[in-house]
Amino acid sequence: MKVADLMTRDVHTCTIDDSLNGAARIMWDHDCGCAPVVDAHGKLVGIVTDRDICMAAYTQGVPLDAIRVERVMSARVISCGRGDELETAHQLMRTHEIHRLPVVDTRGRPIGILSLSDVINHWHGDRAAEQAVEIAATFSAIRRRRERTAAAHAASNGDTPNGDAASSQVSAKPPPKRKRTRASKPSADLS
Repeated sequence: MKVADLMTRDVHTCTIDDSLNGAARIMWDHDCGCAPVVDAHGKLVGIVTDRDICMAAYTQGVPLDAIRVERVMSARVISCGRGDELETAHQLMRTHEIHRLPVVDTRGRPIGILSLSDVINHWHGDRAAEQAVEIAATFSAIRRRRERTAAAHAASNGDTPNGDAASSQVSAKPPPKRKRTRASKPSADLS
């Protein structure tokens, strides 16, 4: 099976000069967890996720309208082509520890998105058990990436692995829950 058979074709992009507020609006309006970032010629130059936006809001302390997409996007973006085999795309996800792949045309312009959800929803039948193991391995790879990122962040803040630094002590009490001010949309994406 080819990537074109499963990818989401209705891809919504933002530019490097758009604000994070604009990128968040795209994700809310189109019920997706990321937006490919394009240059003035429509060529893929990055990707911004809902998590990128959330972390920028937390760490920068300014309104999302004041933060350009270029400041927080991942410029190292892995993509695939519409004619690639589904197994090849899934291997890219596992190797690069990601769960979304922009699909680009021959000029590097986004024409779709393939998510791990798309792969999961397709695989079934005689190979279901084998495919479940492959999907679990991909989720494990993505989780390892987050663990490494969290460890690197803690180290850059002066935290030590054994928790000696005062800044690494965390209260066992969870933060208070906030009421939602807007109804949440169901997501077809895994994150």
